[in-house]
Amino acid sequence: MIPAQFDYLAPTSVHEAIAALAEHGDDAKVLAGGQSLLPILRMRLNAPGIVIDLGKIPELQGVSEEGDHLVIGAMTTYAAVLASEAVATHAAVLSKAIHTVADPQIRHRGTVGGALVHADPAGDVGAPALALEAELVIAGADGATRTVAAEDFFEDLFTTAVGEGELLTHIRIPKHTGWGAHYEKFVRVSHQWSIVGVAATVRSEGGSIAEARVGLTNMGSTPLRARSVEEALVGQPATDEAVRAAVASVADGTNPPSDLNGDSDYRKHLATVLTRRAVLAAAGA
Repeated sequence: MIPAQFDYLAPTSVHEAIAALAEHGDDAKVLAGGQSLLPILRMRLNAPGIVIDLGKIPELQGVSEEGDHLVIGAMTTYAAVLASEAVATHAAVLSKAIHTVADPQIRHRGTVGGALVHADPAGDVGAPALALEAELVIAGADGATRTVAAEDFFEDLFTTAVGEGELLTHIRIPKHTGWGAHYEKFVRVSHQWSIVGVAATVRSEGGSIAEARVGLTNMGSTPLRARSVEEALVGQPATDEAVRAAVASVADGTNPPSDLNGDSDYRKHLATVLTRRAVLAAAGA
C-alpha cells in the first residue's frame, strides 16, 4: 500500500527536532531507521501529518568513550555498532545480540535508539541494554536532559519513559571490559523476531562466576532482567550442572505471550534452556 500524504522535515540539531515536535504535537511522527515506522505508514495503521527525520543530526550518531562508559548516539545504526571495536571490547553482549538482527540491509538502516524507543519485547536490543545496566539519555522541550536506567525505561508494550515532545539522544553503557558475553536466540526461520532470546554477560574468576547479568527477550510485555538468576549464579563453578541448577527459576514471574510460534509454557521452557546455554557460553565453559 501507499502511505497517506504527509509533510517531511529533516532537522539538523536536537534543538530543531524538539522544537518541531512541540510545534506539531500529536500530528508528528519521528523517523529513526524506519524499519518499524515505514511498514506502519504503508499499511496506513498511522497517518501523521508530518514525519520528522532524525537522520541528519550528527550529534545523535556514533560511538565514543567517556571514562568508564561507552556512549552510543541514538541514531547509530546496527552496522556501525557492529563495526565498533569499543563496543566489542567493552559491551560485547550488545555486539553479539545485534549480529542476530535481521539481515545486513536492515542492519545498515535500523538504529539502536529507534529499536529501544519502539520497545518491541521481541526486539534484540532491550535485553542487552538491561544486562549491561545501560542508562538512556532523554532530551526535553525545555532543553534539559534526564537520564533513565534501562530497567525504568521500558514501561509496557511499545511504551517507554520517553514522553511527549521528548527524544532519546544517547545510550550510556558502563564498560564491561573482560566480561564474557553471549546472546542465545531461538527462531524458527532465519532473520525472524526472537521467539525467546537471552543476553548473558559474565565475569569469571578462577573458574567460578563472580558476577552475572541476564536479560530476557520476549518473555513479557517488556524486556526483563533475571535478577534472581544473577544472584544464584554468583560463586558457582562454570559447569553444566551448577549453571543448570542456578537458572532453573529464570521463567518464574515472567508472562510470555502465546501465539503461532508457541504458547507461554513453551517459551518458559525455552527460556530455561537458552539461559543455561547463554551463561555457559559467556563463562567460556
